[in-house]
Amino acid sequence: MLVTFAAFCVTVIIQDSFDDSYPDYYSRRVPLEAHIMSKCPDARDCLRDLILPTMQNVSRKVDFKLSYIGQASDFDDGVQCMHGQTECLGNIIELCAASLYPDPKIYLGFTMCLSNEYKRIPNRKLVEECALEHGISIKRLNDCVVDDNGALSVDRLRESFNRSAAAGVTKSCTVRLNGQTRCIRDGGKWSNCDAGHDPEDLVKDIMKLWNAKSTELGA
Repeated sequence: MLVTFAAFCVTVIIQDSFDDSYPDYYSRRVPLEAHIMSKCPDARDCLRDLILPTMQNVSRKVDFKLSYIGQASDFDDGVQCMHGQTECLGNIIELCAASLYPDPKIYLGFTMCLSNEYKRIPNRKLVEECALEHGISIKRLNDCVVDDNGALSVDRLRESFNRSAAAGVTKSCTVRLNGQTRCIRDGGKWSNCDAGHDPEDLVKDIMKLWNAKSTELGA
């Protein structure tokens, strides 16, 4: 996995030198979103087998986002998660990483690191190891989690839950491309993947949308 992620970083660096100079570059990026639960094995499989390999190839051509699935509640600190309150804390930690380090090279790598040992989330040693591996300050991460006695991080998680609910997403992992469900990993199986669930299939779809936007903008 370290080799895979290193290749992801190198690919992004090479692409950076070319893509940013294109006209209307940022408006051409294609929305790509993965809706997950931090302690879900399907989320691990989805990130490892589809999202990360796809990002190796087209990270500069997508507007990537991780969102979380759960429910707002009047109990349990205002949020409920399928795999318990430890999952809610795991979600919060991953959202804080994305907020503090919005570059997917960093926060997606951190999230993948945690997901590889999802049963241990939110074990402090695991979080510290993954933070160190991906250049994340554990102090900044902790400060984010406990900011305003944790109220702000819970609000952030609730907003993420609401985003997934508004999109009609209930299963972890659901991948959406350009606002539409592209593929679902649930119960150890892929479904709703009409155009295929291999990374090259997703890359192909992203490139079609990217090229279509380029044509619209006259780039």
